[in-house]
Amino acid sequence: MNLHEVIQNPVVSEKTMYAEADGKYTFKVDMGANRLQVREAVQALYDVEVASVRILVMPAKTRRRGNRVFIRSPKWKKAVVTLAEGETINVYEGD
Repeated sequence: MNLHEVIQNPVVSEKTMYAEADGKYTFKVDMGANRLQVREAVQALYDVEVASVRILVMPAKTRRRGNRVFIRSPKWKKAVVTLAEGETINVYEGD
C-alpha cells in the first residue's frame, strides 16, 4: 500500500485542535491500514518521530424511515498519532 493511500486526510474538529497542543494528531486512514503502516507513513511523509498510534473504527451513520434502515455515511477508520517530545506537524499548510 502506498504511503499516500494509508493516510487520506487530517480530521479537523475542535477536539482534534485541542489535542494538537499535547502532540496528538488525528488522521483518516485506509480501512486496511494497521498501526505499523500508519507509523511508517507519518514518519516518512512528515519527517517526525512517532511515539504511539491508536486506531479507531468509526461506525456508520444510519437513518430510519419506517422499517427500513438507510446508511447515510459508511464506516471509516481514524488514527490518533502521538508524536515524540518536541515534534510538531503543520498539517493544515500542506507541508
